[in-house]
Amino acid sequence: MQTRTIDGNAIARELRAGILTRAATLTAGGVQPGLAVIRVGSHPASSVYVRNKIAACGEAGIHSRDIHLSETADEAALLDQIRALNDDASIHGILVQLPLPRGFSPERVLEAVSPLKDVDGFHPMNAGLLAVGHPRFVPCTPLGIMKLLEHEGVNPEGRHAVVVGRSNIVGKPIALLLLQKGATVTICNSRTPDLRSITRQAEILVVAAGKPKLITGAMLSPGAIVIDVGINRLADGKLAGDVDFSSVLGTAARVTPVPGGVGPMTIAMLLENTVASAERALASGRTRT
Repeated sequence: MQTRTIDGNAIARELRAGILTRAATLTAGGVQPGLAVIRVGSHPASSVYVRNKIAACGEAGIHSRDIHLSETADEAALLDQIRALNDDASIHGILVQLPLPRGFSPERVLEAVSPLKDVDGFHPMNAGLLAVGHPRFVPCTPLGIMKLLEHEGVNPEGRHAVVVGRSNIVGKPIALLLLQKGATVTICNSRTPDLRSITRQAEILVVAAGKPKLITGAMLSPGAIVIDVGINRLADGKLAGDVDFSSVLGTAARVTPVPGGVGPMTIAMLLENTVASAERALASGRTRT
């Protein structure tokens, strides 16, 4: 079987062109979409992620604000910053870069973000809206996965989708989105007994377990669509996904690479959520002109 690699970079570029047009329309009407990214301390990977997000905003016509709190900042200072951004009509999206330093409560911090500006989709209210099928903001990676499937002409309706991973960031929301599209969904994780017996049933397989090369070709049903969310740094410095890419070639019908698969879509969906938030704010009069 010929396995086709899904080019997340190319699909993200297409989507970002549309986002740029929408942002330009808003800006011409007096409302430039605005995203604030808050990070605490100097976590090396977080600094890279934030830099990439800020650069993407500039390319999409979105005003961005990079707010960096020092290592000595406490949770109260972070909460004060979030409250100020909640009240700032020029900011339509607020993203708190994770992980936070020790001593911070991620739950308290994420709940402090206004659910109307929660472009990560992590606020309990937005998680609840997604669960009941009326989402306001969908977490960026699961939303990007659904856009990938849509672009590839993969309709989940009536298919068996298996999700390996149970996180609030990817596993649970992508399972809900697939369920809402009519898929039969099985959720498992890296500790599921006889994982191979379940993954071999998957017509659509989404892997977000944080275990490098966990899924091999022997664990797939021929013709499966494989979405690899994992990004792991190996001992030799190279990046690897949760799927052993080379071993699934010839068995999977389509597979996302790492890097260049889901990652670019995640950033594109952050831009999408920010522009959508600005559009809603303008429609409801909650913005500054």
